[in-house]
Formats: sequence, C-alpha cells, structure tokens
Amino acid sequence: MTATRTRLLRTLVPALLVIAWLGLASFGGPLFGRVDEVSSNDPTAYLPTSAEATQVQKQLTGFLGDDAIPAVVVAVRDGGLTEADLAALGAAAEAAGAIEQVAGGASPAIPSEDGQAVQVFVPLSTQSDLGEGVEAIRAAFASQTPDGVEVLVTGPAGLSADLGDAFAGIDGLLLGVALAAVLVILIVVYRSPVLPLLVLTSSVFALCAALATVWLLAKEGVVLLSGQTQGILFILVIGAATDYGLLYVSRFREELRAQPDRWAATRAALRGSFEPIVASGGTVIAGLLCLLLSDLQSNRDLGPIAAIGIVWAMIASFTLLPSLLALTGGAAFWPRRPQPLTPEQVADPDARMPQRGLWHALPGAVSRRPRTLWVGTTVVLLLASVGLTQLKADGVAQSDLILGDSPARTGQQLLAEHFPGGSGSPTYVLAPEASLDAVATTILGTPGVAGLAVTAKDSPSGTAPVTADGIQPVGRPGAEAPAPTVVDGNVLLQATLTDAADSTAAETTVRALRTALADDALVGGTTATAIDSDDASVHDRNLIIPVVLLVILLILGLLLRAIVAPLLLVATVVLSFAATLGVSALVFNHVLDMPGADPAVPLFGFVFLVALGIDYNIFLMTRVREESLAHGTHHGMTRGLAITGGVITSAGLVLAATFAALAVLPILFLVQLAFIVAFGVLVDTFLVRTVLVPALGYDVGRAIWWPSKLARGER
Repeated sequence: MTATRTRLLRTLVPALLVIAWLGLASFGGPLFGRVDEVSSNDPTAYLPTSAEATQVQKQLTGFLGDDAIPAVVVAVRDGGLTEADLAALGAAAEAAGAIEQVAGGASPAIPSEDGQAVQVFVPLSTQSDLGEGVEAIRAAFASQTPDGVEVLVTGPAGLSADLGDAFAGIDGLLLGVALAAVLVILIVVYRSPVLPLLVLTSSVFALCAALATVWLLAKEGVVLLSGQTQGILFILVIGAATDYGLLYVSRFREELRAQPDRWAATRAALRGSFEPIVASGGTVIAGLLCLLLSDLQSNRDLGPIAAIGIVWAMIASFTLLPSLLALTGGAAFWPRRPQPLTPEQVADPDARMPQRGLWHALPGAVSRRPRTLWVGTTVVLLLASVGLTQLKADGVAQSDLILGDSPARTGQQLLAEHFPGGSGSPTYVLAPEASLDAVATTILGTPGVAGLAVTAKDSPSGTAPVTADGIQPVGRPGAEAPAPTVVDGNVLLQATLTDAADSTAAETTVRALRTALADDALVGGTTATAIDSDDASVHDRNLIIPVVLLVILLILGLLLRAIVAPLLLVATVVLSFAATLGVSALVFNHVLDMPGADPAVPLFGFVFLVALGIDYNIFLMTRVREESLAHGTHHGMTRGLAITGGVITSAGLVLAATFAALAVLPILFLVQLAFIVAFGVLVDTFLVRTVLVPALGYDVGRAIWWPSKLARGER
C-alpha cells in the first residue's frame, strides 16, 4: 500500500503542477493582445517629478484646457499651391477638427511664405488612441486633397504614432522570431523533437505568468509599462527561462545515467541545479533592482518588471520543467536516450567527463598553457575596448528613434523646409505675470527663437503674438491686444524655435533659455523633455553601474565563500563589457551608420551583460568549487570546464539568439541593445568563460578561493 501510494504521489504531484501552470498560462496568454490597454509611450510620463519639463507639463492643462498632444499636418506642392488647393486644404482642416480624437478643433490652414506649403495644427486628446487619431487625420485630408499635393502628419503626435506602429510587432513578430531561433538551437543541441518543446513550453508558460503579474500591476498603476519595457521583458524571460531549463536538463540527464529511476534523478537534479540557478537568478534580480535608484521612471519601472520575469523563470525551472521531465523520463530525450552507466562507471569520477570533442580537449590546453591563454585573451579584449571612446551615447533626435520608413520624420523634414523647424512643437515658458515683459525680451533675444506668443484665452487662436513692442493685437487692424491668461499668478509663453524640436540645435537653444531664465521662469515642452530625459539617463548611468558591480561582487563572495574569485570574475566581466562596447561603437558608427545612441543604451547593456555574463561564471564556478572540494583546485577547474562546457555554450547561444530577436523591431534603441547584449553574451560564452576564466583560475591556483579552507588545501 505504501509503495502504491508513493507511486501515485510521484505521478500526481507533477501532474497537479502541470495543471496549475496550464491555469496560469490560460490567464496570461490572452493578455498578449491587450498590453496596449495598460502601457504608454508618452516620454513625459517617465520623467522625474523634479525635472523642469515635468513641472511645466503639470500646469499646461490650466492654460491650454484638455491635455493634448499636437499633430502637425504639412501639405506641399512643388511649384506652389493654387487657390483651389488652399480651399480644399482649408475644408480638410475643418473635417480633421471634427474627428472624435481631436481636443478643441484644428487650426486653419496656415500658408508658408514661399507659397508651396501649408501647415495645420490638430491637437489630439491624450485620452484617445494616438495611432487611431493620426490615421483619422490622414483619412480626412486624403478624401479632400487634390492630386499632386503631398500631405504628411508629423509633430509629437505623428512621431508617437509611428513609434507605436514600430512596436506593433512585439506580440507576434518578436516572440515568433525569438521562439523559432531558440527552437532551432535546442533541436541542434539535443537532436530530439520532444525535449526542445518541453523546454520552450516551460519558458513560454513562465512568460505568460510574468505578463499576467505585470499586466495587473500596470492596470492598478503600480508600474508604468512601455513598448520598450515590454519587448525587453519578453526576451529576458524567454532567454533566462531557457537557460535555467538547459542547466536543469543537463543535471537531469547526468543523473538519469547514474540512476535510471526518474524520480530519484529528479530529486538529485533539483539538488544539483538549485544553488546555481538561485544564485544566477538572484544576481540578475539584484542587478535589475538597482534600477530602482534611477531618476527616470522608465528605467525605475524596468527593474521590478524584469525582476518579476526572472522570478517566474526560476519558478518554472524548479516546478514545471522538472514535472514535465519527471512524467516523461528518458523518453523526453528520444531518439538519443541517456545511456545508463555501469556500477563501475558510477564509481569512477571520470565516467561523467566528456570522452571526446572540444570539451575533452580544451581543459587539457588550459592546464598546459594557462598563462599564455589568459594573457592573450586579455590583450585581445583590451584591444577591442579601444573603440569605447567612439561610442556616441549622448542622445538622439526623436525622429531618429525609428529605423526605416517614418512618414512623421519625412513630414518633419518638409516642415523644416517651408516653416520654422520648431513649428507645432513649441517650447513652453512658465513665468510670473509680473515678469512677463522681461522674460519675453530675454526669449526674443535668444538665438534660435523664430517667434513668440503668449497664451490668451480671449484670442480666437488661443494665443497672441509677442514682439519687442509687447503683446500684439489679433484680428482686425486697430484691435486691442488680448490679455494673457493668468493661472496661479503665472503666464505661459510659447516660443517657436528656428530648428526642429528634436534637433541638437534646438536643445542648444533651450539650454541657453534655461540659463538666461534660471531665476525667472521654467522651460518645458518637447525639446526640454528630451533634454531632461538625457540628463537623467546620464545621472542614472553614472550612479547605477558602480552599485550593480558592488552588489554582484557581494553576491559572488557569499556564493563562492571567497574574496579573490569574485574580484577576478567581476574584472573579467567588466573587461568583456568594455570590449563589447568598443566593437559596438565601431559597428554603429562605421558599418550601420547610426546617428548615435540614447544615454540609457550603455546602462541597459551593462545591467544585462554583467548580470547575465556573471550567470555563466556562476554556472561554471559553482561546479568548479564542487569538483575542487573532491579533486583539488587544478583538477576542479578543468573538470568543471569540461562538465559545464556544453550546457553553458548552449545557454549562451540561446540567450544571444533571443536578444538578437529584438532587432526585428525597427527601433534604434532596441536594435542597439540587441547587438550589444547578443555580441557580449557570445564573447562571454566563447572567450571569457571558456578560456579567460579557467586559464586565469588555473594559473592563480588554490589562492583563488582565499580566504576559504580551499585556499589552504583543506576540503
């Protein structure tokens, strides 16, 4: 009866766990198509509350009414617009002003001085779908625009809509490419049609659970979710869950050979993989949670969101995948079932070692010429690091965020050809009413300012022009100048810049305005938001990178019970990161001809590469320590390398492939992050962890475990 009950429990517990995971997946799966309900790509939503642009943004509604994002319609005919063109475009502007998503109607069609273009300002409500609003504006103009007139929707709303279109492939294309790449790698590694599906099932179910958790938190306003964060979450969970799954599968296969009973093998595999997976996942989580120190809320929210994903990846690797393998046993590896070892082989510590191939030969090379290998590898990485000085990570224009076709970017270029570049994206200046004249004089005297207006609700257009002579009348000649709108003792001035709002020249102008008005006014708007975002990113990068290094160093010290080994491991990962950025800079500048990079790119690249790169060192060094306790440091190093080589290399390929999948989304930030992490993981996998760390550890010898007993030769 006891044996029967035991057999029943051995089947029932894994089956119940699988059923529980099916329930989680059935809840989280449908949410893939509903992420846009709880996400936002509005850059002002992620600024620090102390940022100047944030303070201005909070007060705009009092002056402008409903919170809105401007769309700018630009219509151009080479050779000049005719009277019929102008009449048709005026009617189209009225039609656009009546669509559902518009807040407050559209402006009249405003002709350019050269007579070749008109522009129309259409404010879209932030409570509506910007993509739908922009499409409705396009449709309104397409139905009435004469042939030969080119019409494009640009401005902040147009650029945001294009960005939303670029993120549209997150649920389908990104996941499909990532899963297909992982599946191919797993099939090649295991040469089995069953095992890869079990590992991927565990990874996808972990993602469903993570998405359900994040979706509920975002719905309640606990975290802010963006398309960028969503893409990183998807890739990180698939990559990490698969890596942890590979480590467990390797242990399970090893134990099945020693003890064919699948239940005993499951228990032994869980014991053997628990510490490295927990240490690895804990290190990644600790590194990600360091992002909570960020000023930018987009960075700050990515930390816990990604950490939630890692937690579910770990839970799946300890519950779902072991249950699936416990139920299938050796059949999961069909047609290459693990061959049981004889009792003599089980007693022989060398029986589990690779008997041929790379992982049989490489440990011998490490033991013969350790110093040559680690010095040579270090020189190669240092040479690659030289390119680091060429990395241009000081920010890019919003119009450059999208790779490939962008109607809004083309519209921005047309707008700049016929109107002041900052048309439609004014720089807002919030000033005390008593300082209006002085502030206006300063703004008008600043190079790069093409025009100035003050918010005036009594004016038909909502604004009144301001010149050196003061506020000008609006309407018929001789009319009185309207009174500016005053809210809480402040007035709102709107400066039109000579250059496009997302250009470097516009940022120079806004910085000059802030310097000149430091004691009198606050400066906000599109350009100011970009400046504050970039400045916050630089602050985050300089603060968080050292903190992440310190946290990881402490975790490694606790895990390895040593000081020297963690210092060497962190040093190798930092060197690998520097080399990766050096090569990336050369590729971005001279191969892909990219305009630059966001300041957050090095930060995200560092957090993911260092945390994930340490993963492989943890996988290696925990096994090295285990082998060193039984065989001494030198043999422990070579045995650990030989035993973990195949699984860690497979894990590295999987992680590189999943992050490389981010490049299918035409977003500059994600393409750059995809290259940095994928290339860096490959460097860590095939150079740092395979050659540098084992050779350096072998050369240092047992002193690497100082001050633990292993350093003194005690076991």
